[in-house]
Amino acid sequence: MPRRPRPARPRVLVTRRLPQAVETRMAELFDASFNADDHPMTREELRTAIRDCDVFVPTVTDDIDATLIDEAGERLQLIANYGAGVNHIALQAARAKDIIVTNTPGVLTEDTADMTMALIVSVPRRLAEGEKLVRSGHWAGWSPSNMLGHRIGGKALGIIGMGRIGQAVARRARAFGLSIHYHNRHRLPEVLEAQLAATWHADLDEMLAKIDILTIHTPRNADSENLIDRRRIGLLRPHVYLINASRGGIVDEEALVEALETGKLAGAGLDVWQYEPRIDPRLLALPNVVMTPHMGSATFEGRIATGERVIANIRIWVGGDRPPDQILEGWV
Repeated sequence: MPRRPRPARPRVLVTRRLPQAVETRMAELFDASFNADDHPMTREELRTAIRDCDVFVPTVTDDIDATLIDEAGERLQLIANYGAGVNHIALQAARAKDIIVTNTPGVLTEDTADMTMALIVSVPRRLAEGEKLVRSGHWAGWSPSNMLGHRIGGKALGIIGMGRIGQAVARRARAFGLSIHYHNRHRLPEVLEAQLAATWHADLDEMLAKIDILTIHTPRNADSENLIDRRRIGLLRPHVYLINASRGGIVDEEALVEALETGKLAGAGLDVWQYEPRIDPRLLALPNVVMTPHMGSATFEGRIATGERVIANIRIWVGGDRPPDQILEGWV
């Protein structure tokens, strides 16, 4: 397929509000349009938008499937995703039309690891329950038997996915006295394992049976969909806490609710949801679940850095070179 000319000032369409500094810079560099009221675009709005730009900037809330890409027309040349995950974009359909897809890896590692560590502490120590008790006005004062939770020092933390975020979580968890266990497609180099004091488990099921806290840091794709299903939840011991600040859909929520309601799991800390923003009302009713609204990456610094990465990818593409964060064949 012949290479299409790249416009010097491309028409860029952004689907959600970005930090003001990012939008201002985009407007200076490109012919940019923004979502003024930040509403999640409907499918028809996405269809209209994707037909009217050279560069499309979606986020995790936008389902950019094969049909939308097929209907985009010949003008669209670059999908510059605002975020690291691209499971919401039909990559094969984009490649078939010679549309480049980029993401923004690495910029949210520390923010997401901080949120994960906060959930790891919050659930066993019942921080959300305690906060609600104080606000309710029913707290009767200190008591030796009141609001007892569990310390995390000395416990075994299991990490699924030992990429940038998994490693950042491991570094934090070591400081809290947790022993580190991990399951990853490939084993880390021995030097890095030694630095993290991490034990690799080639068999996920074998690791699940040995840990006290489980945290998930793997992309959502065909291999990880419902990775933690009813069978694997059954391998966890009843005192285990499950933490997910990665992607909804990696954990089978129906099975998770059942395990939490019946005492087969001690609790959960969830920042992502299978059908977000809809949340199962049974989860909302459980006191042993700490819930946050997909805010693992929600820092001013992280969101600005993400926008700067999007801008860099677009500018390098305009200049005729391959964007540094292009999603290549075989990416998962």
